Amino acid sequence: MPDSQSLHIAVVGAGPGGYAAAFLAADLGMTVTLIDPELNPGGVCLHRGCIPSKALLHVAKLLEESAQAKNWGIDFASPKIDLARLRSWKESVVKKLTGGLGVLSKQRKVNYVQGRAAFEDSTRLRITKSDGSEERLAFDRVIIATGSRPAIIPSLKLDTPRMMDSTGALNLEDIPGTLLVVGGGYIGLELGSVYAALGTRVTVVEMLPGLLPGADRDLVLPLHKRLEKMFDGILLNTTVASLKDEGSGIRATFEGPEVGVAEANPREKVFDRVLVSVGRKPNSEIPGLEKTRVQVGPRGFIQVNKQLQTEDPSIYAIGDVVGEPMLAHKASHEGRVAVEAIAGQKVAFEPNAIPAVVFTDPEVAWCGLTETQAQNENREIKVARFPWAASGRAITIDRPEGMTKLLFDPQTERLLGMGIVGAGAGELIAEGVLAIEMAALAKDVALTIHPHPTLSETIMESAEVFFGTSTHIYRPKRA
Repeated sequence: MPDSQSLHIAVVGAGPGGYAAAFLAADLGMTVTLIDPELNPGGVCLHRGCIPSKALLHVAKLLEESAQAKNWGIDFASPKIDLARLRSWKESVVKKLTGGLGVLSKQRKVNYVQGRAAFEDSTRLRITKSDGSEERLAFDRVIIATGSRPAIIPSLKLDTPRMMDSTGALNLEDIPGTLLVVGGGYIGLELGSVYAALGTRVTVVEMLPGLLPGADRDLVLPLHKRLEKMFDGILLNTTVASLKDEGSGIRATFEGPEVGVAEANPREKVFDRVLVSVGRKPNSEIPGLEKTRVQVGPRGFIQVNKQLQTEDPSIYAIGDVVGEPMLAHKASHEGRVAVEAIAGQKVAFEPNAIPAVVFTDPEVAWCGLTETQAQNENREIKVARFPWAASGRAITIDRPEGMTKLLFDPQTERLLGMGIVGAGAGELIAEGVLAIEMAALAKDVALTIHPHPTLSETIMESAEVFFGTSTHIYRPKRA
């Protein structure tokens, strides 16, 4: 293998996986070309996903807290929303972060090419630049980081601006009077929360029995209760049979065992806008990929090994395009592993815990083994739960609905998983990831001194619950 510093690396896609890979490769002395259609790196996450949605969710949280302040003796006037300024602020956040990545690319001497890449063979790309010109690029190794796109339901596709996917919803063109969200996953609930806080009457329809399919039900329950108050309706076990554009709105027809049995479960309803949020599909339809040895699975994911290498030795792939979970932080770590593997290091992508966070209010976060997974695998576990109603910090911020739970191996007492629902759960979950990766035991977590009063104490006290010695709740350990 040639010296890694003499390698020319091409990275196709400049999202959190692609730019992380490109920057590390440059730091290791490789010659790097990073290719993406956007003016600056960032990908869907920064341009049309994670970052703009979190900016809007911050605004939504502020609106909700200002209304909640009445409980504390503080009464604000009804907010006046300047939609143009709100959009401008959101776009400024995106521009600042993506512009910063552009600067970092130049500082690292990464050759950033704005355009789209196609394979000519396993060692050459044809790049169609944004100005219409073409460039051919020879490389030693290439990393595919093309990400994913919103999935669509062909039977519900309408050619009308009233229909939105997640990208369209983030454009925030107006505040509709009513909004139907098709899909009760994290994207639908996050964007539904934003619009509800801005004044839209939101209805969510989910074909399965509960919101956030895949998450443990005890984590979802506090969120569901809060969303019931925020949303106009939550229709479970329900599908959208058809959508019809009536000019002044979109008429939705619902089907399900509970449809039509009560006023809250109508058979038909007209909405100002419809957001279809039913998951994402990998962007693996790369022109010329068939000229290589890369294999694509039946679900559209590019097949890779633990070093993120495809069946073609010179081609690697990372992020959403190689499989679930489709998360930015997973892509970033895969990008680094791929580059380290290219550099000849003995590495593999085999984490024990990848955190998942739903940035609703309350937030829901989990990592490692979930209780649902353990039940499906008939795996014996011990679960220790600490209710935030017993947390001093949760009471002081008037958010006692949260809960922290830890999953342990009953024989070794090793921490296997963590789940949190509550304010700031996304910030707290990292401690669980570290503990699981370090193979921490219940006693390690219980003996780790946490600052008081904080929500992080609920992690320590959950471990104390495991031993039946939690200070702030009486729950003796069962024999």
